[in-house]
Amino acid sequence: MIKPRHTALVRFTHWITVVSFAALLVTGLELVVSHPRFYWGETGNVNIHPAFTLPLPTSRGTVDNGYGSNMPDQNGWSRALHFQAAWLLVLTGAVYLVAGILSGHFRRNLVPLPGQRTARACLHRIAQYLRRAPADPAESSSYNVLQRWAYLAVIFVLFPLVLWTGLALSPVFEGAFPAAVMLLGGRQSARTLHFFLTWALVAFLAVHLVMIAVHGFWRLTRAMLTGRAATPPALPENQP
Repeated sequence: MIKPRHTALVRFTHWITVVSFAALLVTGLELVVSHPRFYWGETGNVNIHPAFTLPLPTSRGTVDNGYGSNMPDQNGWSRALHFQAAWLLVLTGAVYLVAGILSGHFRRNLVPLPGQRTARACLHRIAQYLRRAPADPAESSSYNVLQRWAYLAVIFVLFPLVLWTGLALSPVFEGAFPAAVMLLGGRQSARTLHFFLTWALVAFLAVHLVMIAVHGFWRLTRAMLTGRAATPPALPENQP
């Protein structure tokens, strides 16, 4: 049986987000390699003691990180592509957000149902995963409680914070909205927070991919490409 799974808009914004996020990760890594030292406060340079340093060879000779050689400096193109990919992601997210509100997508598919709004419901779903309980056929066209809370956290908490901390790195943004940067503790604090928030998104992505693999990689990928997916057969109650 084939059931509707994703609208065209959800599929389109999903794949644009995938491309944008991949570009941001690659270029972000290049930017970190150019200066793998992180600070807290407004300023940070080689003359200031960092909050922490990543054990990476740098791409700039002025940043001594204990290695005898430096990696090729890719700071120019990576910085430009990083900002382009970021704005593409912001615009895509804005389209998804507006459409999700107007179409009722968030209300129907992401807002937890009355029985799913407790920690007990989340723990119960985790226990089902651990004992490999039979899949609920209703989840073939909707999301379970863990997915709903995770997607809401990513859409309305993590991504806005990543955007805020990213904008705070811009001198133009700081000049126009100094209070927004001060609330983060300064530009270097924003960079440090931006780094950790990015890894939170990477952790979400890793779990997301594992769950896709567990529940049928090609079936769910096809659903995100075509909008439809076959309902997975229910397992017998006594099958592990």
